[in-house]
Amino acid sequence: MNLSLQGKTALICGSTQGIGFAIAKELALLGADCILLARNIESLQTAKAQLDTASGQVHQIAVADFSDIESVKNAIALLLKNNTIHILINNTGGPPAGPIVNAKQEDFLSALNLHLINNHNLATAVIDGMKQSGYGRIINIVSTSVKIPLNNLGVSNTTRAAVAGWAKTLANEVAQFGITVNNVLPGATSTVRLSSIIENKSKKTNTELKEVEDEMLHEIPMRRFGQPEEIAAMAAFLTTPAAAYITGQSICVDGGRTGSI
Repeated sequence: MNLSLQGKTALICGSTQGIGFAIAKELALLGADCILLARNIESLQTAKAQLDTASGQVHQIAVADFSDIESVKNAIALLLKNNTIHILINNTGGPPAGPIVNAKQEDFLSALNLHLINNHNLATAVIDGMKQSGYGRIINIVSTSVKIPLNNLGVSNTTRAAVAGWAKTLANEVAQFGITVNNVLPGATSTVRLSSIIENKSKKTNTELKEVEDEMLHEIPMRRFGQPEEIAAMAAFLTTPAAAYITGQSICVDGGRTGSI
């Protein structure tokens, strides 16, 4: 099984912590040259210093604020002057929790810009280079809400579904060029995002953190939260030559929580 990414360049968004950083570490271990994209230059430099270079990999950093669409567009335009991106990992933090009936128009627009529009702009920017190189992998880190909406995540559920529909459409259009597009759907994973969700629910329900956590764990057949490295393993596999015939898929990595087949 060919898992080597030597000679490939990967752009990983939101890559200074959590799932994004874990993916960057895995891709570097497989031999990829990694470009870390996030908004904090100090955090980027710290993350870059921890990536494997045993095979001569050359890693880079790029700064962009994903809440500013033009910032992201400018960053990718600058990167493409000197790089061909073979692998794109679309990954950024989710919208705030809350019931959909309380959501305002601007909440939806902000979330769609943060996820769907940035994903689209990045993907369309790198596709020509992928076509010319004959190799392309676009991986979107989304959520299991693509399969079954999650309670109290109204704006997130709506936005994630939009991203999944966009990804499936794109996958069908670019498959003929050797480019695959897939979604990795993390379940409850031990990240800052999960801690925020637990704290938010605890405050709103006046419930102890431990009780909220136990309730969430009870919904997971494995009775534990996932680790960022476990999500990263799936994402990394989908970027390799071994995964060349997998495209247009939304794959749950959730300890069995999602109730659909």
